[in-house]
Amino acid sequence: MSRFGKRGKTEKQGGPDRLRPRGRQKYNDLLRPEVVNTVAGLSLIARIAVEGYTSGLNRSLSIGHGLEFSQYRGYEPGDDLRLLDWKMLARSGRYYIKQSEIESLVGVKFIVDASASMLHREDRLSKLEYARLLVAALAYLAWKQGDAVGLFALNESDVVSLFSGTDKKHYNRLLLELLKVDGSGKWPDPSRASRMIPDRGSRELVFFLTDMYEREAELSGFLREIKSPRNEVVVLHIAGRSELEFDYGKQVTFEDLETGAKVKVDARKARSAYLEQMEDRLDAIRQQLLSQGIFYHLFRMDEPLGEALQYYLKQRNRMN
Repeated sequence: MSRFGKRGKTEKQGGPDRLRPRGRQKYNDLLRPEVVNTVAGLSLIARIAVEGYTSGLNRSLSIGHGLEFSQYRGYEPGDDLRLLDWKMLARSGRYYIKQSEIESLVGVKFIVDASASMLHREDRLSKLEYARLLVAALAYLAWKQGDAVGLFALNESDVVSLFSGTDKKHYNRLLLELLKVDGSGKWPDPSRASRMIPDRGSRELVFFLTDMYEREAELSGFLREIKSPRNEVVVLHIAGRSELEFDYGKQVTFEDLETGAKVKVDARKARSAYLEQMEDRLDAIRQQLLSQGIFYHLFRMDEPLGEALQYYLKQRNRMN
């Protein structure tokens, strides 16, 4: 596997539509750069995706059931009405949700690969823009669950850091920081990268969003260094449909987004060998990470965000 991106014509984007969804409009209609690259757009897509997904879930997956009461927070649309404190409503005229001790026991940390290979674009969005969407949606779900969320994004020349927090202002700050993440350069060497990600010594659920393109096992080494008995590490491997299926035309020119090297390929002749090597590479990544106690999920850019939300809930329940 290489970190090549396909060169081709860029489709002209239309003007931005209103962000307010009409009727049962799905978030897929909003997956455009002019929407994704705004705080309002990220927030709206995350809310539509999460609330659309969780509306059909058994409420037993929600927070705070049968657990010792700890604190209140303001009601947000989509919260389980059974968690409302009606006495507080009668006294104050405001809606409050009861939260439990379990909500402060786990921190959710998102780490984003901001190397240049994440600028690979398929259809309308790049891998980095998809990573923004995933983090926005997963962080929204984590915040609704009462967990503390933090964000770190890095490459060899830059780092975005936001330590964990639990309130709505913190979530909005996370969206702002997401928009500052700019893909460039390479991933740092493992020891340097791990020093850029603080370890507070508490129980954590760590999500690493990456394309897993590496030259000298720099990503694998980083994951090995951040894994500890106190945390669960999950790799969300972002890949495009064309990247996985290699359904390009006959002659295609690929460019290495990190070095600028270019290569012309007869895609039809190379497809069989490419797919075989791709399958071997994905299997090797999966087996290596599992052997280190690291969870792995291949996320296709054409999959619904609900797939990632379901996987998040599965991993979060393991921490209970």
